[in-house]
Amino acid sequence: MTQSTMIHHSPAWQRLTVHATEMRDVHLKSLFAERSDRHARFTRRGAGLTLDLSKHRWRDETLSMLLELAREADLEGAIARLQNGERVNRSEDRPALHTALRLPREASLMIEGEDVVPDVHETLARMQAMVEKCHAGQWRGATGRPITDVVNLGVGGSDLGPLMVTHALADYRPRDVHQVDIHFASTMDGSQLADYLTRFNPATTLFVLSSKSFTTIDTLSNASTARDWLMTRLADGGQDTQMSELVMRQHFIGVSAKPEKMSEWGIEPRHQLHFWEWVGGRYSLWGAIGLPIAMAVGMDNFRELLAGAHDMDRHFRETPLEDNLPVLLALAGIWNVNFLDVRAHSILPYDGRLEYFASYLEQLEMESNGKSVTNSGEITPYSTCPVLWGQLGPNAQHAFYQLLHQGTQAVECDFIAPVRRYDRVEDPATRAHLKAQHRLTLANCVAQSRVLMLGDEALPDDAPRPSHKRYRGNQPSTTLLLDRLTPRTLGALIALYEHKVFVQATLWDINPFDQWGVELGKQIASETEQILASRRGAESLDDSSRGLLDVIWQAQDAP
Repeated sequence: MTQSTMIHHSPAWQRLTVHATEMRDVHLKSLFAERSDRHARFTRRGAGLTLDLSKHRWRDETLSMLLELAREADLEGAIARLQNGERVNRSEDRPALHTALRLPREASLMIEGEDVVPDVHETLARMQAMVEKCHAGQWRGATGRPITDVVNLGVGGSDLGPLMVTHALADYRPRDVHQVDIHFASTMDGSQLADYLTRFNPATTLFVLSSKSFTTIDTLSNASTARDWLMTRLADGGQDTQMSELVMRQHFIGVSAKPEKMSEWGIEPRHQLHFWEWVGGRYSLWGAIGLPIAMAVGMDNFRELLAGAHDMDRHFRETPLEDNLPVLLALAGIWNVNFLDVRAHSILPYDGRLEYFASYLEQLEMESNGKSVTNSGEITPYSTCPVLWGQLGPNAQHAFYQLLHQGTQAVECDFIAPVRRYDRVEDPATRAHLKAQHRLTLANCVAQSRVLMLGDEALPDDAPRPSHKRYRGNQPSTTLLLDRLTPRTLGALIALYEHKVFVQATLWDINPFDQWGVELGKQIASETEQILASRRGAESLDDSSRGLLDVIWQAQDAP
């Protein structure tokens, strides 16, 4: 869009701006008093999920204007262009085809004259062979012992997605196979890896190096440390040539879009898994980057994860905007950020298996939509992605809910919970106790969203209270229910948020598939590391940076 056609100049945006002035002083309790069927009017279902948007500060006419805004931005055309493989990543001039990674085998998707689906399923087949070899106890290390521990070395999208899903689906770990434990190391300081190296047996440890570019310094630093550890413990520091070759062949798998760099590092070509430039790192858990997930839960469950995401892809493409879950979730965010000035967003899962879901969404949303320049190069004259954070809801109640209930910041909240759990626990007494705990968790989920909405009105009496015990309410929230947390519903849940990000990016006219803001920090860090190591060149830095380096050098020189 050009400056004159930016979305904030559109008729719908102008109407929404006027409408927002009317709605800012309207309390949610008044909106619920207006209609007894508010929940039904603002709740939608699809792909195994139930989305309740009734606790947002909007009316039917608000949603109608937001849908008109989406149509003015040609959202339906944008959805088709995304899933058809057009070059929607404009700054890098390529498609963003994470949806292709979950297409069924019988599907076809032609991209510039080539059907990408066979390649996708060839990679899945190679993943399956690796997984089955490990689960059969047939992947053996350099000494001939079966692998028992797999450590994923990656950062960002090569870590957060696989870590989140592996933890969320721990209940689906196969029991009738050779047991392999999955671990993750991402920090460049080596603290996670150092812990593993003190506890694991090098003879039975396999490392997965996951990096799209295979140049990420965080990952390669950890990989070099892991390689030196294996060589020292198994190959006489690399002096034993035969064992050195076995170490490189049997203890490393590479996952990257750069096979030549994997080979240069020393990874056996048959132990390399490839993915494509048209898959963004934070959207990549559906393919080879998801190998740790498949190692943890098996390929059947991994394919169910893909199927759930594909269910949401079809819903996103085929369902009218007014009933479309990602579209409605995104429009609620647009309304809050751009018209009600709600610029903080908290993700609150009420299920311990979703412990890492908020961290995953922090990258998905803020790295995708934390942009201030439109696709045409103009500075955005409106806000884009809110600050997003979160934690398990029951724990957050004892951490930052005080701010949500009585602080000065307006915060949009997403409450997420599975309706059913523990049905398959065999012992009746244990099952009854666990189901009671789940019922308590669901009660807290519903109660907290109710108090955020109503404030004091949620209390059973209207007795006067001192000001420090008053609750204003009127905090907007979404409640998202899954029937059960399964591979399929988790896949749909993740895809829901992926598509929500795309919808908001489309309306804001920004590119959700690049991350140039990350690159400058990497460049400056590399230059700073050289100064730190050589102790030369600090005079080119600012006064604060020079002072900090002086403190570091003095500490290093101290006896």
